[in-house]
Amino acid sequence: MKSAFPRLIRPSILALAIVLGGCATAPVPAPAPEPKCPACEACPVCPLPPVAEIPLAIDPSPATPEPSRGRLERVNWEALAGWQSDNMVAALATFAQGCTELQSREEWKQVCARALSILSSPRNDLALAYFRDNFEPYRVVNFDGTDAGLVTGYYEPLLHGSRTPTKRFKYPVYATPQDLISVELADVYADLKFRRLRGRLDGSKLVPYLVRSEIESASAPLKGLEIAYVDNAVELFFLQIQGSGQIQLPDGSRIRVGYAEQNGHPFRSLGGALIRKGEIRAERASMQGIKEWAARNPRKVQQFMNTNPSYVFFKELPNELTGPIGTLGVPLTAERSIAVDPRVIPLGVPVFLATTHPESRQEFRRLMVAQDTGGAIGGAVRADFYWGFGDDAGAMAGRMKYPGRMWVLLPRGYDPEKPAGPANTQVVPDSNNGGRK
Repeated sequence: MKSAFPRLIRPSILALAIVLGGCATAPVPAPAPEPKCPACEACPVCPLPPVAEIPLAIDPSPATPEPSRGRLERVNWEALAGWQSDNMVAALATFAQGCTELQSREEWKQVCARALSILSSPRNDLALAYFRDNFEPYRVVNFDGTDAGLVTGYYEPLLHGSRTPTKRFKYPVYATPQDLISVELADVYADLKFRRLRGRLDGSKLVPYLVRSEIESASAPLKGLEIAYVDNAVELFFLQIQGSGQIQLPDGSRIRVGYAEQNGHPFRSLGGALIRKGEIRAERASMQGIKEWAARNPRKVQQFMNTNPSYVFFKELPNELTGPIGTLGVPLTAERSIAVDPRVIPLGVPVFLATTHPESRQEFRRLMVAQDTGGAIGGAVRADFYWGFGDDAGAMAGRMKYPGRMWVLLPRGYDPEKPAGPANTQVVPDSNNGGRK
């Protein structure tokens, strides 16, 4: 959301301890042991209060361009070993779902129309021919020329909660605060197109927003913004990491919540903090391992969660959705949608992924679709694999942390040098993945 804010000269912007967005971050991806979640753009649940119009005066000196995160290199189809053995109808159906957001761009119109035509009578051989006839493959290469990177997993968790606080349900899931201001820096500096500034007004000054320890303090500064209350603080912490989830109420009905905003502070890994303090071994720093540690150390939990200043705010979503909404703006598809760094890979494109299956530990090759972003999903060869909803999906996501390689399929004639993102409305990836990674 664009907001007026007081005169800020360039040095003062750089001095602010507010993250410049990038669901979603850093020039290179910060490794995190636990899975994170998608970060998708959404308007705040509550509108901003009226703010006096203040002339914006910015230092006209050019901003420093962000260093390259990687590139796409044209290759032959033979480079994608085993890609044609996949379920092409499933891949095509996931891609076509994103066409609601892609087809407004000229280079996507015919490609999307043909996809929908084939799906009217789906056959694997026709779907395979469709991809070969309408796309060209590109190898994804890191900034240093290598082509290997990290593949992690995320999912949509189920929490237990209530619309009202009780002795059991006492941990609030907050909507976006009215005083949180988000500024798209690309509106001022074109070369900061993937950067966002967040904060709040203190008189005539834009200052960093509240950190996690302040938001979750006994003073409850955000009281009144509760969507629901859940029964487990650690599960709520991981809901913010995943970026979306469902909350089951006492009567059996459910609330679906999705990422709405983030407080602007960088994501810090809880697993990393536990490792550094000797609380947990590195090989146990998975989501499951951290939850087991928390169950054994309830008095230490809040102290360690506060080492992550980032905080995610949610909005309630329609229950009839087939999945959480990704950054592209469409529901994610289990085991077909991935989160990527949109500075390198345009959202909506098919991506052939070669990695390791977290259960069988065997080679895993699948044609995915880039439909989401994440704060720690930074760098060219970096992906977050969406496993779906529930505990089984969570178990897979929690174990997935393997090397991988990626190839992007671009429509014939598509210029990979153009700004990434559908219809030039690419969401800014958040510095903590919206919460994830």
